[in-house]
Amino acid sequence: MNRFQLYQLLRRNNRLSTRRSPLFEQSKWAKALLYFVGALFALYLIIYGIIIAMTADGYAGVMVSMMPFILIIDYLLRFIFQTTPGVMVKPYILQPISRYTAIECFLISSHFSGYNFLWLAMFLPYSIIILIAGAGFWPVLIELVGCQLFIMLNSQIYLFFRTFINRNVLWFLASMVFYMLFFWPLLIKFNADTFGKMLDLYATFGRSGWLLPVLIVCLVGLFFVNRYLQFRFIYEEISKKKERALKHISQFGFLNRFGLIGEYLKIEIKSNMRNKAMRSRCILSLSMIVVFSSLTAYTDIYNSTFMTNFWCIYCFALFSVTSLTKFMGQEGNYIDLLMLHEENIIALLKAKFWFYTFALLIPFLIMLPAVFKGKFTWLMIFAYMSLAAGLVHFILFQLAVYNKQTIPLQLKITSGSNIENGWQLVIEMLALCAPGIIVSTGFVLAGETPTYIFMILLGLALVFLHPLWIRNIYQRMMKRRYENLEGFHTTRQ
Repeated sequence: MNRFQLYQLLRRNNRLSTRRSPLFEQSKWAKALLYFVGALFALYLIIYGIIIAMTADGYAGVMVSMMPFILIIDYLLRFIFQTTPGVMVKPYILQPISRYTAIECFLISSHFSGYNFLWLAMFLPYSIIILIAGAGFWPVLIELVGCQLFIMLNSQIYLFFRTFINRNVLWFLASMVFYMLFFWPLLIKFNADTFGKMLDLYATFGRSGWLLPVLIVCLVGLFFVNRYLQFRFIYEEISKKKERALKHISQFGFLNRFGLIGEYLKIEIKSNMRNKAMRSRCILSLSMIVVFSSLTAYTDIYNSTFMTNFWCIYCFALFSVTSLTKFMGQEGNYIDLLMLHEENIIALLKAKFWFYTFALLIPFLIMLPAVFKGKFTWLMIFAYMSLAAGLVHFILFQLAVYNKQTIPLQLKITSGSNIENGWQLVIEMLALCAPGIIVSTGFVLAGETPTYIFMILLGLALVFLHPLWIRNIYQRMMKRRYENLEGFHTTRQ
């Protein structure tokens, strides 16, 4: 069997493993929703491709000048659509084939994924319009191929940074610094004239004969870098080479007075401190809150009423949404023990509610500079914190009823895919959209101050009534317990 035949076999095995997965049937709604979102995204890309072509005046290279912005958007979207090949490579590590062969196969597959070619919805209309407007055939073709190579190169850049982010989330900040280097002229002198010269510089590069050779060299070089890194970190994770003994054990004795809820609070705190997957989600969300609140407080980028309210909402909601999206997933590793005693789950849910409610004090403290700078008001910040504690948590806690996929506590590079069912996606979208809908509707009908007061009352009401709706969640969980237990057992690694 030659290497090409082996690549074909590995790709076929990957497709079969996806179809044979116990999550395949439950993820059909999720896939349908993703296809719908993909179609809307393609429509927006077509519109923006036409708009950019209208500003090109028949000259090639304008799309290349827009690539720094496109690459940043593409990089952030890949956190949703693209995973590292570690989970696909794991079954082949001990097989009698070259140690890099499986990694090469899945790296090559990442170049030709459907998501990469989705960007042609922007590049093709742009190319057709400027070709009709008078740009030469070869310059248009070179720019079209170059833009697609930029997207493929970005998939390799994403894999490089995502591999390190899985080990330390501070690498996310390093990736943002890397993408900011595309705007290096603005770092020297920030004004409209410098911005225009930067776009002209990239447009000139897009029309030059160096575009394709430079991109191909970068693509091949980063391919071999990723091949080496993927194998090295996958081997380390599987062989547990980096596991270390704990040097200090925190008792959190002050929580003993809260009985069983206090014990589950200890578990939640220690899990977020010690387990790689949970700790990474916490640090990533807090890092993003620091970035967004700093941009709001110390720059004039988000001075409009809409943008300040938007970031105030999501700086509070981001921590809970990031941490609770896979609600009960980590407990799936030991869910059988939780079912041994009656109403054990109620104490667990209450502990989680109070943990994530008090955790909102962290984004509150982070956002105080924006309050002192006058970007946020005290009423506004208390309103959004109350809404996140009450409404957002109420919505996200419904995931406990429908989630039945175990999330590994330590494995991140080789952990399984996190395919979601339709109800999970609906609940997550509702948690993200509900605060914005309430705010926008309230501003139109009643104004800012009455809307903030209503948000505080609604949030506090759901906080005080949490024993009632948590018991309702528990009762619905018990009706689905055997179905959920089977899902948790099947997806353990």
